[in-house]
Amino acid sequence: MTQCDEVSVPAVLWEPRERDLSVLCSLCAHHCRIDSGDRGLCGIRENRGGELRALTFGCAISAAVDPIEKKPLFHFLPASTSFSIATVGCNFRCSFCQNSDISQMPLDSGPIRGSRFPPEEVVAQAIETGCSSISYTYTEPTVYLEYALACAEPAVDAGLMNVFVTNGYMTPDALDLVRPYLHAANVDLKSFDDDFYRTYVGARLSPVLRSIRQLVDMGVWVEVTTLVIPGLNDGDDELRAIAGFLAGIDPNIPWHVSRFHPSFQLLDRPPTPVATIERAVAIGKQEGLHYVYAGNVPGGGSESTSCPECGAVVIERAGFRTRGARLRGDSCGACGARIAGVFLQPENREGE
Repeated sequence: MTQCDEVSVPAVLWEPRERDLSVLCSLCAHHCRIDSGDRGLCGIRENRGGELRALTFGCAISAAVDPIEKKPLFHFLPASTSFSIATVGCNFRCSFCQNSDISQMPLDSGPIRGSRFPPEEVVAQAIETGCSSISYTYTEPTVYLEYALACAEPAVDAGLMNVFVTNGYMTPDALDLVRPYLHAANVDLKSFDDDFYRTYVGARLSPVLRSIRQLVDMGVWVEVTTLVIPGLNDGDDELRAIAGFLAGIDPNIPWHVSRFHPSFQLLDRPPTPVATIERAVAIGKQEGLHYVYAGNVPGGGSESTSCPECGAVVIERAGFRTRGARLRGDSCGACGARIAGVFLQPENREGE
């Protein structure tokens, strides 16, 4: 890849406003009204004379081969690798962001940076490196949807699957655009409190809940992650509300409850005690979720997948490594009960 600055293409999902050159973006739930010469909250969609342009097409800030478990996705093609890409920019302002150096780079019309990485090369490298999927991750894939779509369609044709690691703040129209090509998503459900979202994220809760429901209804394999922050979202009532919401949609949705470590602007909170994570795991199971995992607790007992019927360990993990699987297809090797997930890759469709 060679260095590139801004790569501009016409944006999707916007409409002109009457009487002036402003536009209304309907890509995410912020619904930014953008005056000519300004950018949306994401920092990478700019109004140029009444036309909304996406500024990061084919300009990746990061690309890597990751274990799929790092997304984290534990029930989607386990033990496979995923080719991960991102551009700069995000539609959230999380005070605890772990990738703030790239997600917040374009803040206040800052620079667009990255390396030139056209969609066809993304797909080719995913195949060459033996990956089973492409993950749009590290920042927020919604804001670079044009680029993600341009990669996702040929990826499907090549027999690859597509994954979003997302904050879930896209509009239903955005999900409709990606529907034919998206196979899995890990959604950050950061809290079940709208005040938390407004104060620490710069967003609202309800659009995230709506997206989780819509993704499940679309047939996308969904897993959910909650970063548990001491004193902010670690109370029993809130954890119970999150778990109950997910179980009410589908008790087979895996829930990853992860330890917080101080980062970016939120430096006055201690790391999450392991006991708090263990309590969250217990609450998730009490609320009826079949699969609850402890994140950022390597070596703990809640990293492996157990059969919800007989309790046998069917996928043993340590960190992002899968040590062994006791599955027969998608069923428990001990009792034969079905384990929810996506365990088979589609056949390569190149040449059809």
